[in-house]
Amino acid sequence: MDKKINVLGFSGSLRKHSYNSSLLRAASELKPDEMEIEIFELNDIPFYNEDVDNAGAPDSVKLFKEKIAAANSLLIASPEYNYSFTGVLKNAIDWASRPPSNSPLTKKPYAIMGVSGGTSGTIRSQMHFRQVGAADNMIAMNKPEVYVALAKQKFNEKGDLTDEPTREHLKTFLKSFYEWTIKNS
Repeated sequence: MDKKINVLGFSGSLRKHSYNSSLLRAASELKPDEMEIEIFELNDIPFYNEDVDNAGAPDSVKLFKEKIAAANSLLIASPEYNYSFTGVLKNAIDWASRPPSNSPLTKKPYAIMGVSGGTSGTIRSQMHFRQVGAADNMIAMNKPEVYVALAKQKFNEKGDLTDEPTREHLKTFLKSFYEWTIKNS
């Protein structure tokens, strides 16, 4: 590993103390030295509206699309709501995918990970996101996977990932993601 890569990370949660946002921060801490992770907040992206898009995308959307285009790959952290990924994440991807002929998502390598309070660890959320990623011609890293279950046992009250086996698995995941990005960007 010696080539530097730039990764854009974003969380499908807007919650101030989101475990998924905490997982992104842990990834920034545990990443390989050759990887830079910039975390982008989705809070300012409005609901997708084609009328607004046709009149000119809002500045927050333009910035998001520019950041995606400039990144070598995307690292997405998403909770699971009702057996799927969040509307916040779907909305951001809908904006970024327009127009399809000029989407910065096309052929963009990505990895998805997630945290849940229950025992599923966002398995269904990630599977559903992969369908959207395929529709947008994104390049998914399928293995290894990060499904963090029982969040309260893995993170402290400040949102720090304290579970050592999960930290080690995240390091392995990020090393694989680095190699996946080099191979596919």
